[in-house]
Amino acid sequence: MASAQRGPGRRWSSLLVARGRVQIAVKGRVGVRGFRSALAMCGRGAWVVVASRGSLWVEGVKVVLFVGRRGLKISKNPFQFVVKNKVVWLVKMATGLEHVPVTPQKQDPAWKHCRLFKNGDRSQLKCIYCNKLFRGGGIHRIKEHLAGQKGNASACLRVPPDVRVSMQQSLDGAVVKKRRKQRIEDEILNVNPVSHELDVIVNQSDVSTGLQLTGVSDTIEPDSNLLVSLEGTGGGERRKKERVRSSFTNAANVDATGGGTSSVALGSKRVNNHVNMAIGRFLYDIGAPLDAVNSAYFKPMLDAIATARDGVVPPSYHDIRGWILKNSVEEVKNDIDKIKATWGMTGCSILVEQWCTETNRTFICFLAYCPEGTVFLKSTDASDIINSSDALYELFRQVVEEVGVENVLQVISNGEEKYIIAGRRLTDTFPTLYWSPCAARCIDLILEDFVNVDWINAVIEQARSVTKFVYNHSVVLNMLRRHTFGNDIVEPGVTRSATNFTTLKQMVNLKHNLQAMVTSQEWMDCPYSKKTEGLRMLDIVTSQSFWSSCILIIQLTNPLLQLLRIAGSEKRPAMGYIYAGIYRAKETIKKELLKRVDYVVYWNIIDYRWEQQWHLPLHAAGFFLNPKFFYSIEGDMHHEILSGMFDCIERLVPDTKVQDKIIKEVNSYKNAMGDFGRRMAIRARDNLLPADWWLTYGGSCPNLARLAIRILSQTCSSIGSRRNHISYEQTHETRNFLERQRLTDLVFVQYNLRLGQMIKSEEQDSIDPISFVGTNVVEDWIMGKDVCVDDYGSINWMSVDPPSTNSMLLGSSNDEAEDLGSGFDDHEILNREKEGEEKC
Repeated sequence: MASAQRGPGRRWSSLLVARGRVQIAVKGRVGVRGFRSALAMCGRGAWVVVASRGSLWVEGVKVVLFVGRRGLKISKNPFQFVVKNKVVWLVKMATGLEHVPVTPQKQDPAWKHCRLFKNGDRSQLKCIYCNKLFRGGGIHRIKEHLAGQKGNASACLRVPPDVRVSMQQSLDGAVVKKRRKQRIEDEILNVNPVSHELDVIVNQSDVSTGLQLTGVSDTIEPDSNLLVSLEGTGGGERRKKERVRSSFTNAANVDATGGGTSSVALGSKRVNNHVNMAIGRFLYDIGAPLDAVNSAYFKPMLDAIATARDGVVPPSYHDIRGWILKNSVEEVKNDIDKIKATWGMTGCSILVEQWCTETNRTFICFLAYCPEGTVFLKSTDASDIINSSDALYELFRQVVEEVGVENVLQVISNGEEKYIIAGRRLTDTFPTLYWSPCAARCIDLILEDFVNVDWINAVIEQARSVTKFVYNHSVVLNMLRRHTFGNDIVEPGVTRSATNFTTLKQMVNLKHNLQAMVTSQEWMDCPYSKKTEGLRMLDIVTSQSFWSSCILIIQLTNPLLQLLRIAGSEKRPAMGYIYAGIYRAKETIKKELLKRVDYVVYWNIIDYRWEQQWHLPLHAAGFFLNPKFFYSIEGDMHHEILSGMFDCIERLVPDTKVQDKIIKEVNSYKNAMGDFGRRMAIRARDNLLPADWWLTYGGSCPNLARLAIRILSQTCSSIGSRRNHISYEQTHETRNFLERQRLTDLVFVQYNLRLGQMIKSEEQDSIDPISFVGTNVVEDWIMGKDVCVDDYGSINWMSVDPPSTNSMLLGSSNDEAEDLGSGFDDHEILNREKEGEEKC
């Protein structure tokens, strides 16, 4: 092992020694980038030698395994590099602790908020917020710590409020489930108690001569058989093997001292596996998408069945299509009525979604968005009229009249010419609303144009060659997931174009994991490392220019990805953020590229796609009425923003007397007079949603506040209104009027139930990139040109380790809108200066 001695008067913060000689020596504090660069220079086989407070420590550690958001961690090292204020500090960890990844089998939500360490044979947990180490108590004690429950653990003072609430809800739910589980197990044991008779006769002499009853691991299925070895004490006795049922082995799970597992645990496990297999067979039989288990209504269904005391009589076919559907229609209508009741205050946006079936039929769906939720209104078979702007106009007009023109602020569709013409006619007919193209679609086209830039496309193709190789070989994929602690390098985005950049970002986050993998002995021993694709992967992953290009691409596109998520968000109306998001995207590009001749290329791409969107008065008015951005402007408000605000006043408020009152109230808003200037109101500019801010502090300006709430409560896109496997063809093909009405109600219930869970659903399991679900957005990253022929038997889906998102490594995502910041004083961006010769 390499070693080093500290010279007189020297205090080294870090020495990197490779093959017996010092390659890098850094004095004082070590910056994050400098430390990473030094590691990259040493490459494979480097040793890390670290010193703290003048005392030299020599540790034989090959490479840093990975760089997480909370620190640089070193394998088998009693020290940890912690990133604070962009400086790497050396902190001593508990001696003997070894960090181990959290396995996918650990489903408790508290595992995402702690780290698991091994100290010999004992497991210890550490809170990721306050770094408190728990030497016992398991995950339940961590959960109590996060929830703030005193008694078994001290309360965490740094846990985020939403995590604290989530942990408390989990604890409350665990109590209910425990009681229910105990009752079910008691009933099962009373009906069918576990037999303690053995299928294999074992006499007392067998036990005395070495019979050991071994426990069955969780991976053994309940109906499988376990082979138990019996060895005699005499050397001449041969090994005897008897087949013992796993049910017996579970029931007799005892150690040498006589301890055992109760029959209650056996009964619970057998019942749970039986239920899961029954669910699987049902889903496979009907051909349902496997992500159906992520439905917000899946667990409530199981809970309802489990709590039925006298057994459950399943509904018949006629029940499902009869009284159950009728009751469901009434429930959905009641929920929709509650949403519609808010339209008078917030207004709504009509979303128009066009899609084609496999039989080339075109359907148009109409939805209504407001902050309380998105509502499915109806669908129409538009196959014969889709190219007629007059027919589209008639459809739009009918829907607006059904919803109520007084409730509609805008109609959003895609930006095709036929929709533009229909939208203009609609605004002529109803002068109190706007037609808007989908902002999310526009942003997606910008990202698509970025992909077509030559140097960006070249980097993406390099990255794709890595992911395609990894995700078509189970051996390589398993190796990757071991080195990334269950994380995937392909990160599905909202769209195909977005996936290109989210995946590059994910790969950069896992850069050191990938480098550790391709420099490991396991990789060098793997036959795929010698293949052309494996050698190319090694070259790419160890290429500094590749990673530098990836980082630059991420910096250029991050604001656009952020804006795409804001535009399609179901939890926060986007109207108050879209204008600021485009500004921030162009500002970031300018700061990264510095030279105008460089950044104007990307500005022109944005301007070309955003030309129609930029001039939409609603976007400018949303910026003007968002107090977070409005009060961050130094000097006069830009004329285009003011003009957009005035246009909205004239169009959305037809009463001229009310218009005059609003103009007067605008001055109070500008000068932060009255309640607008309160300290609470000033603090709330950054904390409350813009519409809630006006609802709370806009009482002195009622006319302006009403207009502000209606504008700030709107979305900017229809991208969130996904169809989710709902088929309309059967509805429109049925000629029987009664059956068509029934099927129409069924679609009405299906669509609105799925729209409802888009807001209410909790965090779901991460989607495997190679699963059929979501393949359309990731296929460019996982599918090769031809089916891969594996020479080493590597194509075997049963041997692939499942992914498991490790939040400790990648961190959790923040609220996108909160990252838009303040300050909008670059007039070059606001004026959108263009030069014809610089257009791409």
